[in-house]
Amino acid sequence: MKQNQSLLSLVAAATALSVSASAQAVTDEEFKAMQDQLNQLADAVESQPASTGKKVHIGGYGEMHYNNLEFPDGSKFREIDFHRFVLFFGYDFTDSIRFHSELELEHSLAGDGKPGEVELEQAYVEFDLTQNTETKVGLFLIPVGILNETHEPTTFYGVERNNVESRIIPTTWWEGGAALTGRIGGSGLSYDLTFTSGLDGGTNIRGGRQKVAEATANDWAYTGRLKYTGVPGLELAATAQYQSDMAQSLDPDIGAGVLLSTHLIWDISQFQVRALYASWDIDVASTAPADEQARDKQDGYYLEGSWKFIPSVGVFARYEVWDNGGLGDTEKTQTIAGVNYWPHEQVVLKLDVQSQDHGAAVASSQADGFNLGVGYYF
Repeated sequence: MKQNQSLLSLVAAATALSVSASAQAVTDEEFKAMQDQLNQLADAVESQPASTGKKVHIGGYGEMHYNNLEFPDGSKFREIDFHRFVLFFGYDFTDSIRFHSELELEHSLAGDGKPGEVELEQAYVEFDLTQNTETKVGLFLIPVGILNETHEPTTFYGVERNNVESRIIPTTWWEGGAALTGRIGGSGLSYDLTFTSGLDGGTNIRGGRQKVAEATANDWAYTGRLKYTGVPGLELAATAQYQSDMAQSLDPDIGAGVLLSTHLIWDISQFQVRALYASWDIDVASTAPADEQARDKQDGYYLEGSWKFIPSVGVFARYEVWDNGGLGDTEKTQTIAGVNYWPHEQVVLKLDVQSQDHGAAVASSQADGFNLGVGYYF
């Protein structure tokens, strides 16, 4: 603001000087005094810190997918979708107080009867408490899993996000509240503690995300994560979340829920291994319907190996298992393999082939086929 005011003053002074000189309505002494004032203003503007304009940060990412899948009954699913268009906006109030936000348009078109949504996925103020500790207040991503906090398309293999981190960990998952993040000296250990709004879907985990949109807040959620990155190329993390009532006290058959998750990322030269496990344990009363009782425990895991044999090309294979519960054989698996090509480190082209097995009870929903994608990040 001060720089803008100085610029306005400079423009005004220059205009006055030009008009006065043209009209020859000032003495030589007055003209010289006005010149001196103009030079002082110019020096003041030049001395303003260049970082003033850098307090605002803009970025974003996006991805378009083509899915070509076939089901056991012979029906086909062929669709092209600009799945996500995301913009980041941030502002540094001071060196220790910052604002971050993320605005997303899903499926290209939003509105009544349209497939997409406009969503505010992040909007929080972050404060530095010490050199190794920060806190934030607002709307932010829950610290769980691999993809929930880092899901730009250039950072992972495969066109679609894996099923375990979509169905068990309901990525992308954000809540409103407060968080504390810290690092424990130079040990490579860090921690996250959050106090946030909770889910409101009972045993329907993904459907329980309220997205902080007039969200019912009868029962809060508490999340803790411990992460280790003390060895180059290695990341180990474990998260636990507790919510006293998974239905926000609105369903007497539903009680507390506990989420446990752990993951590993290990980079070894050109190779990377990712492994993740997550599980829910939900209290469901014996008076609840049988299919609801059968969803009291839900879990999943995946194992992924990748080889980036040149800086711009990598291949991968991943095996996923997840079970959202229910009556009968409800365990589902997916085997997927493919290639990522980065023509630029912030642009990626993807191809993968998938095969699913959903068990006898839900075999009709399994999909085999291929996917194509393009993504970017800036």
